Amino acid sequence: MNENKTLSLSIMSGKGGVGKTNIVLNLGYALHQANMTAMLMDCDLGLANLDVLLGISPERNLHDLLQTGVDAEDVLVSIEDGFDMLPATSGVPELVEMDEDMQDILFRKLLTLAGEYDYIMLDLGAGISHTVLSLAAITQLRIVVVTPEPTSLTDSYAMIKVLATQHGIKDFLIIVNQATSAKEAKITFERLAAACRNFLNIELSNLGFIHQDSTLIESVRRQTPLLKFAPDCKASKDIKGLAQKLMRYRQDNSEKIANRPILKDFFSA
Repeated sequence: MNENKTLSLSIMSGKGGVGKTNIVLNLGYALHQANMTAMLMDCDLGLANLDVLLGISPERNLHDLLQTGVDAEDVLVSIEDGFDMLPATSGVPELVEMDEDMQDILFRKLLTLAGEYDYIMLDLGAGISHTVLSLAAITQLRIVVVTPEPTSLTDSYAMIKVLATQHGIKDFLIIVNQATSAKEAKITFERLAAACRNFLNIELSNLGFIHQDSTLIESVRRQTPLLKFAPDCKASKDIKGLAQKLMRYRQDNSEKIANRPILKDFFSA
């Protein structure tokens, strides 16, 4: 096992409905197409959706991982060779706000996957619940998905503020989704970046943007990743570009990232 091989990242959003889960799925798929191995973990613990987007019905899920003696590898679902998913479940109240015992079990079982993939990607629920913030704090990097809507910006700012003040996290990568143009995406990022700079003394990193693209709706209906359904549409090309930028960011910041554990213990996060 080579733990230095793996980069862990959380993909999160201040509010729901910004396309976060679709980005997780398709960004993971783009990394896979770039010859990277990736594991997606559905951490939207109240309303799981990754399995729905793929049209699969897993035999086991996160609930089994936490409540039974199964190992993480027993719950994994193979999407393609070298591209796996750890599914969650919906409508289980005790998973929405995990207690300390459940957090400890999850940490220890996830740790067994460290070094097995190039990327471990956590698809977090929206908002600033204790579970969401705790999961965001254990990974090496955090990607925040925003849209040009004012509510998305204000909620994302609030989430960044809580992570900065309560967990000491200062670095965030931003993806602007559903942008009608590069200009709109730039304005959206700059508004959030200015607020974080002026009030939190945090400099955000702009990973890029994804065009608003109606093709995505059809790919969701077909329960097929957008990059597989329409690889040449605008949004697919944008996501492929984001994957390349993420790999470059990892390379450019390799020393800083290497000094962080792949998964930080919940109780020290």
